[in-house]
Amino acid sequence: MTEHAVVIAGGGPTGLMLAGELALAGVDVAIVERRPNQELAGSRAGGLLSRTLEIFDQRGIVDRFLAEGQIAQVTGFAVTRLDISDFPTRHNYGLALRQKHIERILAGWVSELAVPIYRGRELMGFTQDDTGVTIELSDGASLRARYLVGCDGGRSLVRKTAGIEFPGWDATTSSILAEAEMTQEPPLGVHRTALGMHAFGREEYEIRDGKVVFATEGPIGVMVTEKSVGARGEPTLDDLREALIAICGTDYGIHSPTWISRFTDMSRQAAAYRKGRVLLAGDAAHVHSPVGGKGLNIGVQDAVNLGWKLAQVVKETSPESLLDTYHAERHPVAARVLRTTMAQVALQRTDERTEALREVVLELLGIEEARKRIAAEMSGLGIHYDLGEGHPLLGRRMPDLDLVTPDGPMRIFTLLHNARPVLLNLDAPGSFDITPWSDRTKLVYAKYDGAWQLPALGSVSAPTAVLIRPDGYVAWVGDRTQDGLHEAMNTWFGP
Repeated sequence: MTEHAVVIAGGGPTGLMLAGELALAGVDVAIVERRPNQELAGSRAGGLLSRTLEIFDQRGIVDRFLAEGQIAQVTGFAVTRLDISDFPTRHNYGLALRQKHIERILAGWVSELAVPIYRGRELMGFTQDDTGVTIELSDGASLRARYLVGCDGGRSLVRKTAGIEFPGWDATTSSILAEAEMTQEPPLGVHRTALGMHAFGREEYEIRDGKVVFATEGPIGVMVTEKSVGARGEPTLDDLREALIAICGTDYGIHSPTWISRFTDMSRQAAAYRKGRVLLAGDAAHVHSPVGGKGLNIGVQDAVNLGWKLAQVVKETSPESLLDTYHAERHPVAARVLRTTMAQVALQRTDERTEALREVVLELLGIEEARKRIAAEMSGLGIHYDLGEGHPLLGRRMPDLDLVTPDGPMRIFTLLHNARPVLLNLDAPGSFDITPWSDRTKLVYAKYDGAWQLPALGSVSAPTAVLIRPDGYVAWVGDRTQDGLHEAMNTWFGP
C-alpha cells in the first residue's frame, strides 16, 4: 500500500491548485485523476477573475496565464458589465481563457513541483480511522493518507461516501452546451428572446474594444436553453436539435458534434467542508449556475485557503482545530455566491416583469457606490474573513504594494511566492522579536510612502506592521503597537 500525507481526489483546477500549495509547503501530496491525461472535453469555465489572477501572482505564475488569455473587463452581474479598471490592483480586469488551458498551465506548474498524479484511476471508496484514510482505487490498488480532500466535482463520491449532506435548491433552468458542425451559419454572440437564451461562437476569438470577435472558420460552440427542466442523463444530438428549433426556429443543420453536455442552475452547498480526516473543496463543496463565472475561481480560492492550513496540521506545527477555520471562512463565501448566482439567473428570465426588474437593477448599478460594491464582490476582491474588530485591512487581501527594502525594491506578492507567512515591519528596524516563529514566518523590514487603498472601501489609514497569511489575507495589523501579535501568531502559525 502506497502512503502519502495527503491524497486529493480530482485533478481539475481546484485539485491542481491545492496540490501545488501543499507541495510548496513541503507536504507529500498526490492526486487521483480518472482521466488518462489532462485533456478536457467540452467548454466549461471560460475565464479568471481579478482575485484569482492575484492569487496566481502571489505564487509567481500569473504571467503563464496572461501570455495565453485575453484581458477584458468581463466582471459583471446578470446582463450588466461592471468596469473595475479603477480598482486598486495590478489586475483590474478579468482574463478570458478556456478551462482546458487553465488546467494545462496548472498541471505544468504542479509537475515542476514533482507532485505524483495517479492518472486513469478513480477513487472507488475509502474508510477513515483515527490516524488516516485508506483509499481504494479502480485498478485494485490502495492508498493510505493522513487526509483525503475531495475535489471531485458536483457529484463528488468523496462527499457522498463521507455522508456529508448537500442541501440547496433544485434546478429551474436547463441548458445544453455543445460543439458541432453546422450547414447554416448561425448569428454569433449571445442572444436573449422571449423564448429563451441562445449563444453561438467559435473556439478561436479575439476581444477588441471589449467585444468578442470570433474566427470565421471551425466548429461552432452552442448554448441553448431547454424548455423542460430536470432531464436525466447526458443530452443527445436530437435533444440539441429540439432545443434549437424551439428557441431559434431552426437547428441550423447541426451535425457531427465533438461533445455535448448539460448544465442547470441547481444550487447546493455541503453542510460541512470537513468530516474527520476528509475535506471538500471546489464543486464538491458547492454547485451553482455558471452565470457570473465564479465556480472555477472560488474553487481555486478554496484551495489556497485550505492548503497552508492543512500543511501546518500535517507537519504538526498547528493543532487540528486550525482546519475548522477553513469551513468557517469559506462556507460563507460560497453561500453568498449561491445567492448572487440565483439572483442573476432570476434577472435573466425573459418575461416583462423581469425586464422591469432588470431595468431597475441596471439603474442601481449605475450608482458609483453600488457599482464598486457589487464589482468587488463579483471579482473576488471584496472578500472579508471575520477575524475580529480592528483595522479595515484585517481579514482582507493584502494590497500588492511596491516596497523599498534593504535588498532593494520589492512587491508584496513576490514575498508570498513560497507560500510562507510574512510579518511586514513598516516601523523602525529591529522593533519586532518573533524568535519562536522565525523558522515559519518571514520578517521583512520595508518602507512604503504611498496610499493604502482597498477595492470598494477606498483609502484606509497606514499601519506600522502587517501580518500576512500565506493565502495573502491579513491576520493582524499593528498601529504603533504590538498588542495582539503573539496571539495572532499562535492562532495561525502554531504555538
